[in-house]
Amino acid sequence: MLLAGAGCLAGGLLPLPAFGELAGRTAPILAFVVAMTVVTELVDDAGLFHVVTDRIAVPGRGSVFLLWLFVVALSSVATAFLSLDTTAVLVTPMVVLLAVHAKIPPLPYALTTVWLANTASLFLPVSNLTNLLAQSSMSLSPLGFAKLMWVPAAVGVVVPSLLLWLAFHRDLRGRYGPQPVHTTGDRTLLRASGGTLLVLLPALVSGIPVAVPAALAAGFLVVIFLWRRPAALRWSMLPWRPLMLTAGLFMVIETLHAQGLTRVLSPAAGTGETFPDLLRLAVLGTGAANVANNLSAYLALEPAAGSPLRLGALLIGVNLGPLVTPWASLATLLWHERLQSLNLRVRWGGFAVAGLVAVVLALPLAVLALWAGNGTP
Repeated sequence: MLLAGAGCLAGGLLPLPAFGELAGRTAPILAFVVAMTVVTELVDDAGLFHVVTDRIAVPGRGSVFLLWLFVVALSSVATAFLSLDTTAVLVTPMVVLLAVHAKIPPLPYALTTVWLANTASLFLPVSNLTNLLAQSSMSLSPLGFAKLMWVPAAVGVVVPSLLLWLAFHRDLRGRYGPQPVHTTGDRTLLRASGGTLLVLLPALVSGIPVAVPAALAAGFLVVIFLWRRPAALRWSMLPWRPLMLTAGLFMVIETLHAQGLTRVLSPAAGTGETFPDLLRLAVLGTGAANVANNLSAYLALEPAAGSPLRLGALLIGVNLGPLVTPWASLATLLWHERLQSLNLRVRWGGFAVAGLVAVVLALPLAVLALWAGNGTP
Protein backbone atom coordinates (compact mmCIF):
# COMPACT_ATOMS: atom_id res chain seq x y z
CA MET A 1 0.00 0.00 0.00
CA LEU A 2 2.87 2.33 0.79
CA LEU A 3 4.46 1.56 -2.58
CA ALA A 4 1.12 2.24 -4.28
CA GLY A 5 0.89 5.61 -2.54
CA ALA A 6 4.47 6.49 -3.45
CA GLY A 7 3.76 5.48 -7.04
CA CYS A 8 0.74 7.81 -7.14
CA LEU A 9 2.91 10.66 -5.91
CA ALA A 10 5.79 9.91 -8.27
CA GLY A 11 3.46 9.51 -11.25
CA GLY A 12 1.75 12.84 -10.66
CA LEU A 13 -1.68 11.36 -9.85
CA LEU A 14 -1.33 12.82 -6.36
CA PRO A 15 -0.51 16.54 -6.80
CA LEU A 16 2.31 17.88 -4.63
CA PRO A 17 0.16 20.60 -2.98
CA ALA A 18 -2.43 17.98 -2.00
CA PHE A 19 0.32 15.72 -0.65
CA GLY A 20 1.79 18.59 1.36
CA GLU A 21 -1.58 19.36 2.91
CA LEU A 22 -2.13 15.67 3.64
CA ALA A 23 1.30 15.32 5.27
CA GLY A 24 0.73 18.39 7.44
CA ARG A 25 -2.56 16.97 8.68
CA THR A 26 -1.58 13.34 9.20
CA ALA A 27 2.07 13.46 10.35
CA PRO A 28 1.14 14.50 13.94
CA ILE A 29 -1.47 11.72 14.04
CA LEU A 30 1.04 9.09 12.92
CA ALA A 31 3.54 10.43 15.46
CA PHE A 32 0.88 10.01 18.14
CA VAL A 33 0.28 6.41 17.03
CA VAL A 34 3.99 5.62 17.32
CA ALA A 35 4.32 7.28 20.72
CA MET A 36 1.24 5.60 22.18
CA THR A 37 2.40 2.22 20.88
CA VAL A 38 5.70 2.66 22.71
CA VAL A 39 3.86 3.75 25.87
CA THR A 40 1.45 0.81 25.90
CA GLU A 41 4.15 -1.74 25.05
CA LEU A 42 6.41 -0.53 27.87
CA VAL A 43 3.56 -0.23 30.35
CA ASP A 44 2.63 -3.81 29.49
CA ASP A 45 6.25 -4.94 29.84
CA ALA A 46 6.33 -3.35 33.29
CA GLY A 47 3.41 -5.60 34.26
CA LEU A 48 0.76 -2.93 34.84
CA PHE A 49 -1.94 -4.64 32.77
CA HIS A 50 -1.33 -7.91 34.60
CA VAL A 51 -1.75 -6.09 37.91
CA VAL A 52 -5.04 -4.62 36.68
CA THR A 53 -6.40 -8.00 35.58
CA ASP A 54 -5.32 -9.51 38.91
CA ARG A 55 -7.20 -6.75 40.71
CA ILE A 56 -10.46 -7.20 38.78
CA ALA A 57 -10.60 -10.85 39.84
CA VAL A 58 -10.68 -9.80 43.50
CA PRO A 59 -13.83 -7.59 43.58
CA GLY A 60 -15.53 -10.19 41.36
CA ARG A 61 -15.92 -12.18 44.60
CA GLY A 62 -15.95 -15.45 42.69
CA SER A 63 -18.93 -14.46 40.54
CA VAL A 64 -18.41 -15.18 36.82
CA PHE A 65 -20.97 -12.52 35.89
CA LEU A 66 -19.31 -9.83 38.00
CA LEU A 67 -15.94 -10.77 36.56
CA TRP A 68 -17.37 -10.34 33.05
CA LEU A 69 -18.78 -6.92 33.99
CA PHE A 70 -15.33 -5.85 35.13
CA VAL A 71 -13.93 -7.04 31.78
CA VAL A 72 -16.58 -4.93 30.01
CA ALA A 73 -15.49 -1.90 32.06
CA LEU A 74 -11.77 -2.57 31.50
CA SER A 75 -12.23 -3.01 27.74
CA SER A 76 -14.30 0.17 27.47
CA VAL A 77 -11.86 2.31 29.47
CA ALA A 78 -8.79 0.91 27.72
CA THR A 79 -10.39 1.57 24.33
CA ALA A 80 -11.54 5.08 25.23
CA PHE A 81 -8.22 6.29 26.61
CA LEU A 82 -5.58 4.03 25.03
CA SER A 83 -7.20 3.16 21.66
CA LEU A 84 -8.93 0.12 20.26
CA ASP A 85 -5.64 -1.53 19.24
CA THR A 86 -4.51 -1.56 22.88
CA THR A 87 -7.65 -3.45 23.85
CA ALA A 88 -7.27 -5.89 20.96
CA VAL A 89 -3.58 -6.56 21.48
CA LEU A 90 -2.95 -6.24 25.22
CA VAL A 91 -6.26 -6.61 27.07
CA THR A 92 -7.48 -9.61 25.04
CA PRO A 93 -4.79 -12.15 26.00
CA MET A 94 -4.95 -11.13 29.65
CA VAL A 95 -8.71 -11.58 30.04
CA VAL A 96 -8.67 -14.79 28.00
CA LEU A 97 -5.97 -16.26 30.26
CA LEU A 98 -7.91 -14.99 33.26
CA ALA A 99 -10.92 -17.00 32.05
CA VAL A 100 -8.81 -20.09 31.33
CA HIS A 101 -7.26 -20.00 34.81
CA ALA A 102 -10.74 -19.59 36.31
CA LYS A 103 -11.88 -22.67 34.33
CA ILE A 104 -14.70 -20.76 32.62
CA PRO A 105 -15.33 -20.56 28.84
CA PRO A 106 -12.99 -17.89 27.37
CA LEU A 107 -14.97 -17.14 24.19
CA PRO A 108 -17.41 -14.63 25.80
CA TYR A 109 -14.46 -12.70 27.16
CA ALA A 110 -12.63 -12.75 23.84
CA LEU A 111 -15.69 -11.51 21.95
CA THR A 112 -16.26 -8.83 24.59
CA THR A 113 -12.83 -7.35 24.02
CA VAL A 114 -13.02 -7.28 20.22
CA TRP A 115 -16.56 -5.93 20.04
CA LEU A 116 -15.87 -3.20 22.59
CA ALA A 117 -12.52 -2.41 21.01
CA ASN A 118 -14.52 -1.26 18.01
CA THR A 119 -17.84 -0.08 19.44
CA ALA A 120 -16.41 1.73 22.49
CA SER A 121 -14.04 3.73 20.29
CA LEU A 122 -16.40 6.70 19.93
CA PHE A 123 -15.76 8.38 23.28
CA LEU A 124 -12.58 10.41 22.67
CA PRO A 125 -10.39 11.47 19.73
CA VAL A 126 -7.60 9.19 20.97
CA SER A 127 -9.88 6.14 20.96
CA ASN A 128 -9.52 5.59 17.22
CA LEU A 129 -7.40 6.94 14.39
CA THR A 130 -10.59 7.84 12.52
CA ASN A 131 -11.60 10.05 15.46
CA LEU A 132 -8.32 11.96 15.33
CA LEU A 133 -8.85 12.59 11.64
CA ALA A 134 -12.43 13.72 12.26
CA GLN A 135 -11.47 15.97 15.16
CA SER A 136 -9.22 18.04 12.93
CA SER A 137 -12.10 18.48 10.47
CA MET A 138 -14.65 19.20 13.20
CA SER A 139 -12.43 21.86 14.84
CA LEU A 140 -13.51 20.54 18.24
CA SER A 141 -11.53 20.20 21.46
CA PRO A 142 -11.30 16.69 22.94
CA LEU A 143 -14.01 17.59 25.44
CA GLY A 144 -16.14 19.08 22.66
CA PHE A 145 -15.74 15.84 20.72
CA ALA A 146 -16.71 13.84 23.81
CA LYS A 147 -19.77 16.05 24.37
CA LEU A 148 -20.93 15.38 20.81
CA MET A 149 -20.27 11.64 20.82
CA TRP A 150 -20.66 10.36 24.40
CA VAL A 151 -24.29 9.23 24.09
CA PRO A 152 -23.73 7.28 20.83
CA ALA A 153 -20.57 5.90 22.45
CA ALA A 154 -22.59 4.73 25.46
CA VAL A 155 -24.98 2.98 23.07
CA GLY A 156 -21.92 1.34 21.52
CA VAL A 157 -21.03 -0.14 24.92
CA VAL A 158 -24.46 -1.03 26.28
CA VAL A 159 -26.10 -2.68 23.25
CA PRO A 160 -23.20 -5.05 22.33
CA SER A 161 -22.77 -5.93 26.01
CA LEU A 162 -26.45 -6.81 26.36
CA LEU A 163 -26.28 -8.95 23.23
CA LEU A 164 -23.21 -10.76 24.53
CA TRP A 165 -24.96 -11.43 27.83
CA LEU A 166 -28.04 -12.77 26.05
CA ALA A 167 -25.90 -15.02 23.87
CA PHE A 168 -23.65 -16.33 26.66
CA HIS A 169 -25.73 -15.98 29.83
CA ARG A 170 -25.33 -19.67 30.61
CA ASP A 171 -21.53 -19.37 30.42
CA LEU A 172 -21.60 -16.21 32.53
CA ARG A 173 -23.24 -17.87 35.53
CA GLY A 174 -21.62 -19.67 38.41
CA ARG A 175 -18.50 -19.19 40.52
CA TYR A 176 -14.76 -19.33 40.03
CA GLY A 177 -11.97 -20.09 42.46
CA PRO A 178 -8.93 -18.08 43.61
CA GLN A 179 -6.79 -16.79 40.77
CA PRO A 180 -3.00 -16.97 40.46
CA VAL A 181 -1.37 -13.62 41.13
CA HIS A 182 1.38 -12.38 38.83
CA THR A 183 4.60 -11.42 40.56
CA THR A 184 6.00 -7.99 39.77
CA GLY A 185 9.67 -8.16 38.85
CA ASP A 186 10.55 -4.46 39.10
CA ARG A 187 8.35 -2.25 41.27
CA THR A 188 10.18 0.89 40.12
CA LEU A 189 9.12 0.23 36.52
CA LEU A 190 5.60 -0.60 37.67
CA ARG A 191 5.25 2.64 39.64
CA ALA A 192 6.79 4.69 36.85
CA SER A 193 4.38 3.17 34.33
CA GLY A 194 1.36 3.72 36.52
CA GLY A 195 2.37 7.31 37.27
CA THR A 196 2.97 7.97 33.58
CA LEU A 197 -0.54 6.83 32.68
CA LEU A 198 -2.07 8.86 35.52
CA VAL A 199 -0.48 12.00 34.07
CA LEU A 200 -0.93 11.08 30.42
CA LEU A 201 -4.65 10.25 30.37
CA PRO A 202 -5.92 13.68 31.48
CA ALA A 203 -3.31 15.34 29.25
CA LEU A 204 -4.82 13.56 26.23
CA VAL A 205 -8.16 15.34 26.82
CA SER A 206 -6.71 18.68 27.92
CA GLY A 207 -6.72 20.25 24.46
CA ILE A 208 -2.94 20.01 23.99
CA PRO A 209 -2.12 18.36 20.64
CA VAL A 210 -2.15 14.69 21.63
CA ALA A 211 1.17 13.91 19.98
CA VAL A 212 2.95 16.15 22.53
CA PRO A 213 2.00 14.42 25.82
CA ALA A 214 2.22 11.01 24.14
CA ALA A 215 5.77 11.74 22.93
CA LEU A 216 6.80 13.07 26.36
CA ALA A 217 5.36 9.97 28.06
CA ALA A 218 7.10 7.67 25.58
CA GLY A 219 10.40 9.49 26.04
CA PHE A 220 10.15 9.31 29.83
CA LEU A 221 9.41 5.58 29.81
CA VAL A 222 12.25 4.90 27.35
CA VAL A 223 14.68 6.65 29.72
CA ILE A 224 13.37 4.68 32.71
CA PHE A 225 13.66 1.39 30.80
CA LEU A 226 17.17 2.27 29.61
CA TRP A 227 18.05 2.54 33.29
CA ARG A 228 16.16 -0.46 34.63
CA ARG A 229 15.53 -2.90 31.77
CA PRO A 230 17.25 -1.93 28.50
CA ALA A 231 16.63 -5.35 26.93
CA ALA A 232 12.91 -4.48 26.72
CA LEU A 233 13.64 -1.70 24.23
CA ARG A 234 13.53 -3.20 20.75
CA TRP A 235 12.71 -1.95 17.29
CA SER A 236 10.00 -4.55 16.89
CA MET A 237 7.76 -2.69 19.36
CA LEU A 238 7.26 0.05 16.78
CA PRO A 239 4.18 -0.53 14.59
CA TRP A 240 5.99 -0.67 11.25
CA ARG A 241 3.40 -2.59 9.26
CA PRO A 242 0.35 -0.60 10.46
CA LEU A 243 2.27 2.63 9.85
CA MET A 244 3.14 1.66 6.28
CA LEU A 245 -0.43 0.53 5.66
CA THR A 246 -1.88 3.73 7.10
CA ALA A 247 0.50 6.08 5.29
CA GLY A 248 -0.16 4.26 2.03
CA LEU A 249 -3.93 4.41 2.55
CA PHE A 250 -3.73 8.14 3.21
CA MET A 251 -1.91 8.68 -0.07
CA VAL A 252 -4.03 6.35 -2.19
CA ILE A 253 -7.36 7.75 -0.95
CA GLU A 254 -6.09 11.32 -1.38
CA THR A 255 -5.13 10.41 -4.93
CA LEU A 256 -8.65 9.11 -5.57
CA HIS A 257 -10.09 12.34 -4.20
CA ALA A 258 -7.84 14.30 -6.52
CA GLN A 259 -9.25 12.23 -9.39
CA GLY A 260 -12.90 12.92 -8.47
CA LEU A 261 -13.86 10.37 -5.81
CA THR A 262 -15.84 12.96 -3.83
CA ARG A 263 -18.07 13.73 -6.82
CA VAL A 264 -18.84 10.03 -7.19
CA LEU A 265 -19.67 9.41 -3.51
CA SER A 266 -21.52 12.63 -2.67
CA PRO A 267 -24.89 11.59 -4.19
CA ALA A 268 -24.88 8.36 -2.17
CA ALA A 269 -23.83 10.13 1.04
CA GLY A 270 -26.52 12.81 0.89
CA THR A 271 -26.27 16.24 2.51
CA GLY A 272 -28.85 16.72 5.29
CA GLU A 273 -28.78 16.45 9.07
CA THR A 274 -32.16 14.81 9.68
CA PHE A 275 -32.23 11.37 11.27
CA PRO A 276 -32.72 9.56 7.90
CA ASP A 277 -29.86 11.58 6.38
CA LEU A 278 -27.50 10.76 9.24
CA LEU A 279 -28.52 7.09 9.25
CA ARG A 280 -27.96 6.93 5.49
CA LEU A 281 -24.39 8.20 5.90
CA ALA A 282 -23.68 5.86 8.83
CA VAL A 283 -24.98 2.83 6.91
CA LEU A 284 -22.86 3.80 3.91
CA GLY A 285 -19.81 4.05 6.19
CA THR A 286 -20.58 0.66 7.73
CA GLY A 287 -20.92 -1.02 4.35
CA ALA A 288 -17.72 0.56 3.04
CA ALA A 289 -15.82 -0.39 6.20
CA ASN A 290 -16.86 -4.04 6.00
CA VAL A 291 -15.93 -4.17 2.31
CA ALA A 292 -12.66 -2.26 2.35
CA ASN A 293 -11.61 -1.35 5.94
CA ASN A 294 -12.86 1.33 8.32
CA LEU A 295 -9.95 3.72 7.77
CA SER A 296 -10.35 3.54 3.99
CA ALA A 297 -14.10 4.07 4.38
CA TYR A 298 -13.64 7.13 6.56
CA LEU A 299 -11.04 8.72 4.30
CA ALA A 300 -13.20 8.10 1.23
CA LEU A 301 -16.38 9.55 2.74
CA GLU A 302 -14.99 12.37 4.89
CA PRO A 303 -15.30 15.12 2.22
CA ALA A 304 -18.92 14.10 1.61
CA ALA A 305 -19.75 14.44 5.31
CA GLY A 306 -19.03 18.13 5.80
CA SER A 307 -20.48 19.24 9.17
CA PRO A 308 -19.43 18.00 12.62
CA LEU A 309 -22.79 16.27 13.05
CA ARG A 310 -22.49 14.39 9.76
CA LEU A 311 -18.89 13.50 10.60
CA GLY A 312 -20.20 12.10 13.87
CA ALA A 313 -22.66 9.92 11.95
CA LEU A 314 -19.86 8.74 9.68
CA LEU A 315 -17.76 7.84 12.73
CA ILE A 316 -20.63 5.78 14.10
CA GLY A 317 -20.70 3.87 10.83
CA VAL A 318 -16.95 3.24 10.53
CA ASN A 319 -16.25 2.66 14.27
CA LEU A 320 -19.33 0.80 15.46
CA GLY A 321 -20.02 -0.95 12.15
CA PRO A 322 -16.85 -3.04 11.49
CA LEU A 323 -18.06 -6.15 13.31
CA VAL A 324 -18.93 -8.33 10.32
CA THR A 325 -15.81 -8.98 8.22
CA PRO A 326 -12.44 -9.65 9.86
CA TRP A 327 -10.64 -7.10 7.67
CA ALA A 328 -13.11 -4.29 8.46
CA SER A 329 -10.89 -3.19 11.34
CA LEU A 330 -7.18 -3.67 11.89
CA ALA A 331 -7.97 -4.22 15.57
CA THR A 332 -9.98 -7.33 14.68
CA LEU A 333 -7.07 -8.83 12.76
CA LEU A 334 -4.67 -8.06 15.62
CA TRP A 335 -7.17 -9.62 18.04
CA HIS A 336 -7.33 -12.77 15.92
CA GLU A 337 -3.54 -13.06 15.91
CA ARG A 338 -3.55 -12.93 19.71
CA LEU A 339 -6.24 -15.63 19.91
CA GLN A 340 -4.28 -17.90 17.57
CA SER A 341 -1.24 -17.57 19.83
CA LEU A 342 -3.48 -18.71 22.71
CA ASN A 343 -4.87 -21.67 20.69
CA LEU A 344 -8.39 -20.21 20.81
CA ARG A 345 -10.22 -20.67 17.51
CA VAL A 346 -12.98 -18.45 16.17
CA ARG A 347 -15.36 -19.42 13.37
CA TRP A 348 -15.61 -16.44 11.05
CA GLY A 349 -19.08 -17.43 9.87
CA GLY A 350 -20.52 -17.25 13.36
CA PHE A 351 -18.48 -14.11 14.05
CA ALA A 352 -19.99 -12.40 10.98
CA VAL A 353 -23.59 -13.36 11.80
CA ALA A 354 -23.29 -12.22 15.42
CA GLY A 355 -21.58 -9.00 14.35
CA LEU A 356 -24.29 -8.28 11.79
CA VAL A 357 -26.98 -8.65 14.45
CA ALA A 358 -25.09 -6.28 16.75
CA VAL A 359 -24.64 -3.69 14.01
CA VAL A 360 -28.27 -3.84 12.86
CA LEU A 361 -29.46 -3.20 16.42
CA ALA A 362 -26.82 -0.76 17.68
CA LEU A 363 -26.21 1.42 14.62
CA PRO A 364 -29.70 3.00 14.33
CA LEU A 365 -29.85 3.56 18.10
CA ALA A 366 -26.44 5.27 18.12
CA VAL A 367 -27.41 7.50 15.20
CA LEU A 368 -30.73 8.28 16.87
CA ALA A 369 -28.87 9.28 20.04
CA LEU A 370 -26.57 11.56 18.01
CA TRP A 371 -29.50 13.15 16.16
CA ALA A 372 -31.71 13.55 19.25
CA GLY A 373 -29.07 15.63 20.98
CA ASN A 374 -27.82 17.66 18.05
CA GLY A 375 -29.80 17.10 14.82
CA THR A 376 -32.50 18.93 12.93
CA PRO A 377 -36.15 17.81 12.76
